[in-house]
Amino acid sequence: MQSTPVASAPPAAPGLGLLLQPTRYLFFTGKGGVGKTSLSAAVALKLAYAGKRVLLVSTDAASNLDEMLGVPLRNSATAVPGAPGLWVLNIDPDQAAESYRLRVLAQMGEAATDLERATVREQLSGACTTEIASFDEFATLLADTGSYDHVVFDTAPTGHTLRLLSLPKAWSGFLAGNDRGASCLGPHSGLKMQERRFQVALAALSDPAQTSVVLVTRADTSAMNEAARTCEELKALGLHNQRLVVNGVFHASKQQDRVAHAIELLEQQVLAAMPPALQSLAQDQVPLRAFDTVGLPALRSLLPGSAAAPVVALAPAPDAPALAGLAALADELAQTDHGLIMVMGKGGVGKTTVAAALALGLVQRGKTVHLSTTDPAAHLACTLDGEVPGLRVDRIDPRLETQRYIDKMMASKGAGLDAQERALLLEDLQSPCTEEVAVFHAFSRIVNEGRSAFVVLDTAPTGHSLLLMDATGAYHRQTLHEFASLGQARVVTPLMRLQDGAYTRIILVTLPETTPVSQAQALQDDLRRAGIEPYAWVVNKSLLAAGTTDPLLAARLHTEARQMARLAHGVAAKTFVLPWRAQPPVGVAELTQLVTAAPADALTNTPSAARVRDHEHAA
Repeated sequence: MQSTPVASAPPAAPGLGLLLQPTRYLFFTGKGGVGKTSLSAAVALKLAYAGKRVLLVSTDAASNLDEMLGVPLRNSATAVPGAPGLWVLNIDPDQAAESYRLRVLAQMGEAATDLERATVREQLSGACTTEIASFDEFATLLADTGSYDHVVFDTAPTGHTLRLLSLPKAWSGFLAGNDRGASCLGPHSGLKMQERRFQVALAALSDPAQTSVVLVTRADTSAMNEAARTCEELKALGLHNQRLVVNGVFHASKQQDRVAHAIELLEQQVLAAMPPALQSLAQDQVPLRAFDTVGLPALRSLLPGSAAAPVVALAPAPDAPALAGLAALADELAQTDHGLIMVMGKGGVGKTTVAAALALGLVQRGKTVHLSTTDPAAHLACTLDGEVPGLRVDRIDPRLETQRYIDKMMASKGAGLDAQERALLLEDLQSPCTEEVAVFHAFSRIVNEGRSAFVVLDTAPTGHSLLLMDATGAYHRQTLHEFASLGQARVVTPLMRLQDGAYTRIILVTLPETTPVSQAQALQDDLRRAGIEPYAWVVNKSLLAAGTTDPLLAARLHTEARQMARLAHGVAAKTFVLPWRAQPPVGVAELTQLVTAAPADALTNTPSAARVRDHEHAA
């Protein structure tokens, strides 16, 4: 059988070229699920084994570096057993915020009264304090001049990372000529004292001799497009030293295997059509591995040039479990007339696809639906790629919501102020903190819409969503305190809406792999601690039903079977499955198929699969 000819992909380095002359700071960023954590950990290990002092930093609140490295993550550098010269650190938002509060309170001096201290602590309880505290930890690492030879950053998915990398410039601009700091961070926030640190951080990020950004992607159209957008946005921020790594590139060992050949063909087509913004970058390719990247030996085997773990002979892959598809889930959700459906999970697991398909399924079943997203990367429009009567689609745009919030505050709080006071209020509202507050208010507004219609919310990847949940909890506590002091009647907060299982259905999306399932389970535990019970899990891109015999894919099928069994034994209350498809479900017609009937062999109804079958018959 002959392979289908495709245009040649851009040339890639035979090994991971960024290891040849690594800069001091290495940032790994990209769409969720592309392998940033695995690659950043593998590079940090390589540098440490080469005799360098290396700090591996996670900026993701939902990091799984602890699982990969076998060491608990802390807010301080921790040595990695078995890897001399390597330390790991996780910027924990809650710990960073508390440390920040203590520093601010310490600046108030002994003359401050208990009431004044209590007032400042209350001012420092919001989401903007958590963000600036996490950023403060980040800026401290960039200002450190000699503790480590290299600092490798494993960042949160793209939207959150772009926000983080934009903050040095945003805060430096805000503080220039500002003698008051930011009132939302307390009257003695000490931001002016940090101004020099922010400037040093900005200089380090903008210096190509010090900082390089590794754009990680898969041979997947949406991941490639996001990498291209990120490339341009980072250049606008002054980060020009960029490199591309295409992770998990698959090469079929059995060309007669229909599934394996379809996967390879699709990936080669994506590589050949790489966006122009990425074609000019130095590029590496990392092959798909049969093993999970958990543990030091697996991480050391991940990079090109390393001895890959052998693919051992395995028993035949188990049969696919008898699980219902997304159509059955849409049927269940449509039994009510309104409510909030929140689709959550790790980046890259397919939340946007599931959210869009469920929204279409509800419209198909006669419901009116508002489909929105809290993800700064905002993939909804590209995934849906069309308009449907009865479906309203938008997103929480941070910039738009920030301006809307500023206008509202100026119209209310600024109404009785003189010109100078209004100018001071406006200056304060232009703080980067305002965005977090504005996004939370927009989120609350959308949550309340579920009282009269269906709202399907595609959330940001786990870490960013947890910060939004923290803001929801803080608002809940503050509101109850205020209403209790005023003797007001019972109030319903957004958190109460989320805790109401009849009002809110949480759908956790995962891939049938160890790390995504572990992170989804951790998210479920966090939600339960907040009194929020997930309704169901969706396992996306299941290969069990596809019938492959390729040795590498067969090895991964056994991992998938273990994860399915894990979910069935007490982890998930309900589980639904979406099979792997040769053609990603993009567009109204493709998405509607997912919620119209039970899952079928996805290879039998896609253009790519048809081409594969035609070539097989011709051969």
